Amino acid sequence: MEYGEMLKGIIDELAVNADKVSVDRLEALADAIYGAKRIFVAGAGRAGFAARAFALRLMHLGLTVFFVGEPTTPSIGPGDLLVINSGSGETGSLAVMARRAKGFGAKLATATIHPEATIGSLADVVVPIPGATPKSELADTVTSIQPMGNAFEQMSWLCFDVVIMILMDRMHKDAEEMFRLHANLE
Repeated sequence: MEYGEMLKGIIDELAVNADKVSVDRLEALADAIYGAKRIFVAGAGRAGFAARAFALRLMHLGLTVFFVGEPTTPSIGPGDLLVINSGSGETGSLAVMARRAKGFGAKLATATIHPEATIGSLADVVVPIPGATPKSELADTVTSIQPMGNAFEQMSWLCFDVVIMILMDRMHKDAEEMFRLHANLE
């Protein structure tokens, strides 16, 4: 593939993969978030960056949200929801976190390539996202022109954006209201 065609190839790939995402699963994630007292979000690596962006938008909706690992993250408990973004569903630290959250009585949701992996098997809500990852012994769910986990990471970001839009609708919030909570010390 010529360099000039790469961007279009990635966008075409994302369009094909988007058809494989269940809107019902995205709505189930939105329902879990809407019903939670507090939302905790976690992810590692590039999937973690997509998760962090998701947490930011949840904050813009006025929800009580924490990105796990930040010094101001409190303890988790009943009524809370942990959302983990993990392509492989096997990232060691995230699997431990999932078990601990469940042990403390919290609900667990995950976006993953592999619902049958450790984190997905523990989760109350699973959003299967097509992707490829070198970090799993399980078969990739798509073939990608991109390296490593890019296809999953990009699609998870877009799926999280759809969940935000579902929540905006359910909460009767618009972009103007959300912008009022945007950082203003920058």
